[in-house]
Amino acid sequence: MSAYVGRLSAIVRKDLVLELRSRERVASMAAFAVLAGVLFNYSIDTTRVRPQDVAAGLVWMTLVFDGLLGVGRTFHIEAQDGAMQGILTSPTPKDAVYLAKVIANFVLLYSVALLVLGVFALFFALDVSTNLGWVLLVLALGSLGFVALATLFAAISTGTSMAETLLPILVFPLLVPMVVFGVGSTGRLIAGRPFSEVEGNVRMLGAFAVGAVAAGAVLFRYVVEE
Repeated sequence: MSAYVGRLSAIVRKDLVLELRSRERVASMAAFAVLAGVLFNYSIDTTRVRPQDVAAGLVWMTLVFDGLLGVGRTFHIEAQDGAMQGILTSPTPKDAVYLAKVIANFVLLYSVALLVLGVFALFFALDVSTNLGWVLLVLALGSLGFVALATLFAAISTGTSMAETLLPILVFPLLVPMVVFGVGSTGRLIAGRPFSEVEGNVRMLGAFAVGAVAAGAVLFRYVVEE
């Protein structure tokens, strides 16, 4: 078990260090989050629509597209220099490689999710302080479920001539539960409703995240072997 955790943590550390040095993905994702907030701010007529009524949906849509922008390049560096083949032929279990990628992507996407929430709270004058802890939990569960699926399908699409087009086509249909339960929970929590009203949605979102991670850990071996 200690060897398994050690190899997993080594891959996580490698990915995060590379990202901190290059800032390639995090910079583009952060810029997209800010620009999306600015565009949505000017595209909504606040005399007819209350920003609070649409903010949750816009937050999650921004998070989904932002996530595809970053997570879609999970295996880009390894695919370019052949490092991925070295990782796969090493003694590291395939599920450990997958989980390491998921953890690194989760750290990246959740950081951006916090930025997205802050941007929309600023532009739309949202008061998220009442249920801030629960909102952060919902974003964490949604981010985990998203990266679990996107990382798996990024491994499938990497190396194909239509990688950037193929990934959304594969992932979007599977994200419906995440968007439904995530938006429903976030909207009510931002409106200041008690957590008891969204507890069922949060449980379903958590089940979705756990199921996505478990399925990805099992299927990743077959994906990379193909």
